[in-house]
Amino acid sequence: MNGLALHERPSASWRIALPHSAAAVPVARALVRTALTELEHAADSDTAELLTAELVANAVEHTAGDSPIELVVELLPTGCKVEVHDRDPAPPGNLTRPSVGEPDPWQEHGRGLLLIRALSASCGHRPTESGKAVWFRLPTVPAQRRRRPA
Repeated sequence: MNGLALHERPSASWRIALPHSAAAVPVARALVRTALTELEHAADSDTAELLTAELVANAVEHTAGDSPIELVVELLPTGCKVEVHDRDPAPPGNLTRPSVGEPDPWQEHGRGLLLIRALSASCGHRPTESGKAVWFRLPTVPAQRRRRPA
């Protein structure tokens, strides 16, 4: 054994630049899935992938230019934190406060931030030197509720 108690999990983090295009979304999903799988981390991989895809898609759609987007994944003993950095300093729409009314069921857009608010343990945004970072946290999931690899 490596000296860690059974209930302790190592901390690790990754930071990677992604293209400012729709191609960044599946790459970001794969990176999060790989990070959680390789360390056998106890955060919910499906939810982490979905929310990461929403953050990356929002950064691509709502920021101008072709500067790379940065994905930061932190695996912590208590869960995981995912951040997406972009060059636009404007805060994301209704990330931390509910929007007024229900989303229009006929619109293709407008549910991403709602999903992030509903499915994450916490979420938010913060200014950075070059724009902003939008983030979410997911808690660890008890072993009996985790999906077993096929």
